[in-house]
Amino acid sequence: MSKRAQQQPEQQAPPKQRLRMRYAKRGTARFMSHRDFARAFERALNRAHILMAYSSGFNPHPRISYANAAATGAASEAEYLEVALAQVCDPQKVLTALSREMPPGMDVLEVVETDRTPFTELLTASAWLIEPVRDAPGLAEAVDAVMAADAVEVQRMTKSGMRTFDVRAALIGLDVVDGHVRLMLRHVTPLVRPDDVLRALAQTCPGIDGARVTRLAQGIWDEDASGAVLADPFTGAAVTVW
Repeated sequence: MSKRAQQQPEQQAPPKQRLRMRYAKRGTARFMSHRDFARAFERALNRAHILMAYSSGFNPHPRISYANAAATGAASEAEYLEVALAQVCDPQKVLTALSREMPPGMDVLEVVETDRTPFTELLTASAWLIEPVRDAPGLAEAVDAVMAADAVEVQRMTKSGMRTFDVRAALIGLDVVDGHVRLMLRHVTPLVRPDDVLRALAQTCPGIDGARVTRLAQGIWDEDASGAVLADPFTGAAVTVW
């Protein structure tokens, strides 16, 4: 066996600290793909001189994990990620440093140390606002029809091919207030997205197509509360979205 074949990749030191962050995608930043955001975020960390921890292996990469990233085209006030650092940092100082370096429309809003509870246990539902860009006659009737149905299936192309999604099974709430649609979704598998809900509504209300979508919050849904109430994933406090 050659010496080259015997060579092992360099082992990276374990992370000294893990931080979780809530960030927003606003304005034109909502059109950035998840990959574009990840590249921009890594560059911002470098410019802010925040030392990331890297994975071991032949192709080390920054230890950054993202949770339930919103689809391209959707704005959001509640995106979450976790980053592992090579040195211990003050979360507030990290927030301040990143705020100076993030591109316009990409804003880090909160930074906390993590207790390592999986994001899948903390982010089980989302609250969304859907704003039609033009008149949408029959919108209230379309919403009522979807909520009254036992199942509402739509299709979407995925990496593994065309898939069918039952929109109704993921719906916690759906209503119309002042011409805007308020939407609460469970994070089921496979994941139902707001654009799937729009596709379902557009079957009887074509004017809703192309509406602007914004994620307002994520957390654990309080089944006993009236309205949209989610447990904040960082503090556990109940947050009333509307």
